[in-house]
Amino acid sequence: MKSAVKFFFVLTILLVTIKTNAQNPVKEIGVITSTIVSTQSIDITTPSAFASVIAYSPNIIRVRVDKQKLKPDFSYAVIAPPQTVKTTITQNDSSIILQTDSLKAEIKKNPFSIIFYNKEGKIISQDEQGLNISWVGEEVSDYKKMQDDERFIGLGEKTGNLDRRGSGYTNWNSDVPGYSASQDPLYSSIPFYIGIHHNLNYGIFLDNTFQTDFNFGASNDRFSSFGARGGELNYYFIYHTKLSDIISSYTSLTGRMKMPPMWSLGYQQCRWSYYPDTEVIRIAQTMREKKIPCDGITLDIHYMDKYQLFTWDKNRFSDPVSLTGNLKSLGFRTTVIVDPGIKVAPGAPAFERGLQQDAYVKYVDGKYYSGQVWPGWCYFTDFTSEKGRAFWRKEVKFFPDNGVSGIWNDMNEIATWGQKMPNNIIFDFEGRKASHLEARNVYGFLMARSSNEGYKEATNKRPFVLSRAGYAGLQRYSAIWTGDNVASDEHMILGVRLLNSLGLSGVSFTGMDVGGYTGGSASPELFTRWMQLGAFFPYYRNHKEYNNRSSEPWTYGEEAIANLRPFVNLRYKLLPYLYAAFYESTQDGLPVIRSLAIENTFDANVYDKTYQNQFCFGNALMVAPVVSTKDFAKIYFPKSSWYDLFNDSVEQGGKEKIIQLSMKELPVYVKESSIIPTQSLVQSTAYSPSDTLIIHVYKGNQSNNFIYYEDDGESFEYEKGNYYKRNISYDPSQKSIVIDKPEGSFTSKFKSIQLVFHGFTGVEKLRIDDQRVAFKRAQYSFLTDNSTAIAGEHSCNVLIAVFKNANNKIVIKY
Repeated sequence: MKSAVKFFFVLTILLVTIKTNAQNPVKEIGVITSTIVSTQSIDITTPSAFASVIAYSPNIIRVRVDKQKLKPDFSYAVIAPPQTVKTTITQNDSSIILQTDSLKAEIKKNPFSIIFYNKEGKIISQDEQGLNISWVGEEVSDYKKMQDDERFIGLGEKTGNLDRRGSGYTNWNSDVPGYSASQDPLYSSIPFYIGIHHNLNYGIFLDNTFQTDFNFGASNDRFSSFGARGGELNYYFIYHTKLSDIISSYTSLTGRMKMPPMWSLGYQQCRWSYYPDTEVIRIAQTMREKKIPCDGITLDIHYMDKYQLFTWDKNRFSDPVSLTGNLKSLGFRTTVIVDPGIKVAPGAPAFERGLQQDAYVKYVDGKYYSGQVWPGWCYFTDFTSEKGRAFWRKEVKFFPDNGVSGIWNDMNEIATWGQKMPNNIIFDFEGRKASHLEARNVYGFLMARSSNEGYKEATNKRPFVLSRAGYAGLQRYSAIWTGDNVASDEHMILGVRLLNSLGLSGVSFTGMDVGGYTGGSASPELFTRWMQLGAFFPYYRNHKEYNNRSSEPWTYGEEAIANLRPFVNLRYKLLPYLYAAFYESTQDGLPVIRSLAIENTFDANVYDKTYQNQFCFGNALMVAPVVSTKDFAKIYFPKSSWYDLFNDSVEQGGKEKIIQLSMKELPVYVKESSIIPTQSLVQSTAYSPSDTLIIHVYKGNQSNNFIYYEDDGESFEYEKGNYYKRNISYDPSQKSIVIDKPEGSFTSKFKSIQLVFHGFTGVEKLRIDDQRVAFKRAQYSFLTDNSTAIAGEHSCNVLIAVFKNANNKIVIKY
């Protein structure tokens, strides 16, 4: 009798739902009518949809919902398969419970909705009752209850504040030259954000390449939501107690970067455009004469013959191999711009090969799509097809054959004149076929992938690929910069927030056009501030547009050079620290440039508009950006104690402070207990530093450890164990610093170690491996020549000891 009553109840609900949906332009997901339970997943049917909920890992639950039966699994972004997870699944008349050891999902049956709990039973996130999941036409959205005081951060390259509450965003890769400080969308799409409330934090990654939309309480006070203009609702819910672990889990799904070539971490000089070849050499020689360290010259579109891909303008660049060779002898690598549009030029070799290999995207009737860009009418390689990618990989060989070391993928949103690519273009999408609506957001990502793979195949060396557009997972293949920014204080500070947000979204190798690309010329003061700040960007490039005055450092005057050069020098001294930060990114996905929210997630001050632009460079250094129009800075110091990098004065955490500044200064602070390896100054990474590694240790109350890392800087031999890695630990309770025995088969370039102790007043003796060693007190400066003891405004009193870089474990007691 009970089963009959239950049957009629479900039937009644079903009939009501069908009738309601037939009359309602909003199609609701409705009641669960059947389930199939497997070991760690549940397949669900409602009158409107099919769904799947799976324990993807102990800390990740994946949810898929579609109006049609779910298609075979496919993703360009996610490369990690589901783990085997110990999962408990139970159900009753009203709900289904899926539980791992870290996370619980309660799936309500009437109607279908989900509540996520942590293992203590606290609600992390839940669908908004009465809204849940629904469709308007082909657009699908999931509405989540907005928790009290909930914050939202991340979502990749997005303008606005660090805390995105009250704003809405769209992912639709767009060419937006000179974009405003509030413009959306921009060039890339990373549909991953982090929610924060009540000492809880979680991540949601919506893996859908259609246009996606996110609402964090914009124009409403009831919900946050995410959705897509087509395709299925396919999201990964990630929970950890620490925000840094959420980023690590997200990058375990979408992949982590490989080690970049060492030269790409040096300063890069670019302009639209440097030509002819004699001008390029002049720029390089002047860098050396002015003693401004630099590793790269980047060529914009004028190196090509009438902007045609895989060509050189022979009038401007008569011997490209000789040019790139001469630059390399001066310690410079060459990067060139590469757009996706191939000029429709019958007889042109690359164009004809693309036709022969059927490599280009087409209209629905099978004719090739052509759009206008710099060369004129162009066809576009279909990077969603293996045929298209194979074609591109072979063509990319043109660049290393000409001595080019870096590939800069621009205009790959896709940008075309008119900015209205037709939606009836068909992309292969690995044989699945997709329209422009589904393929656009992933196009730049796949172009970067093809460029990366082509360079690697041609050279078996680490590629450097820079991309303007991308999708989630882009960190596997390329660096990204923030596009055509404006020469203004507002854009300099906005750029910092963009980099912070990209870091929160799993992308480490990021930068902006230092000095501003468009919008006129920066003042000497703004350029100085931007160059000082750029020394702490993962990708450090100066770039200026055509028809503006050139933007090499010396064009801003001798005073500007005197104030910015020490920070470029500092960048090069910090390369051992920076390289280790990139290595960390390859291991755990944590970014090089880090929003303070990563380590201070529940500190309201880090979201304050006054302090939201502060960031950490690696784990040890905190930088406070300063606009050019002010000679003071208001700074917030989070928990911990903080040393001024330049004079070792100490600031206590949890406080705000206003400091006076000259144009020589940028506020940079070191977290207590930090370990920072540095080297002697070089003018290029092509040159060897002295054979002494300088390790700075900052006294503090917390234990800490640092993974020091070296390899050859250009090959993939490190993947075979040819690296040099040492754990360096600091334990204040034991009054010790321990340098563990090195791992790996690579031989360090450093023969000696110089230990520099900051804040260790009152130390009377120093023992290394139980042997008393000599030490001295001295003045140390990061901004000037630190090979000699220098007193002054940019120096600090330290304790210094030097010893051989032994290959066994080293124990230092103080």
